[in-house]
Amino acid sequence: MPSPSSVMATRCFFSCALLLVNIAHCSLGPDNVQFTPVSNAIKRRAVCIDGSPAGYHYASGSGVGAKNWLGGGWCSDISDCQYKRTIYLGSSSGITTANLTGMLSKRQDVNPDFYNWNRIYVYYCDQSSFLGDTEIVDQGPNLQFRGSRIFDAVIEDLLEKGMDNADNAMLAGRSAGALAAILHCDGFRARLPNVARVKCFSDSGVFIR
Repeated sequence: MPSPSSVMATRCFFSCALLLVNIAHCSLGPDNVQFTPVSNAIKRRAVCIDGSPAGYHYASGSGVGAKNWLGGGWCSDISDCQYKRTIYLGSSSGITTANLTGMLSKRQDVNPDFYNWNRIYVYYCDQSSFLGDTEIVDQGPNLQFRGSRIFDAVIEDLLEKGMDNADNAMLAGRSAGALAAILHCDGFRARLPNVARVKCFSDSGVFIR
């Protein structure tokens, strides 16, 4: 079983665009942001491992940050995946808000570099660092590993919100999300040809066994 700290290090990603992938299970607090399901998620198969719609939490920027964008773990076997499909690590069912903290916080005293950026926390529920595109048929409920579709669908949603006109964009992640930031970095840059500066940040994304 993963340790509590590794589970807590699984859920957040991007803003200015700071897009933060998969950093932590965020508790509720003063910076609560509503969950936004991906547009036509079921039709696009951009779903969590239990088949529920994937999505993200979007907080728009302000002032000079309005054109800047900032954007756990894996299941190790079938039984572990079947368990995680019943909780927040594998399902969006019941998700309403997230408290954006740290580099996603709107408080200038806490987050002086990115507080006024567009901040997006991408909900992590695919258990494969946003990489898979397959269905596992087992004795229990089928498991959907659609992380690649989730990532693409979220980016497409955000491009429609204006991310393609950003001055700066960052894709960031921690733990399993850090690996996603590494592996998706070039593709993320390719989707933003008109953005002056695109950066990727990986926090604890190298795993040694």
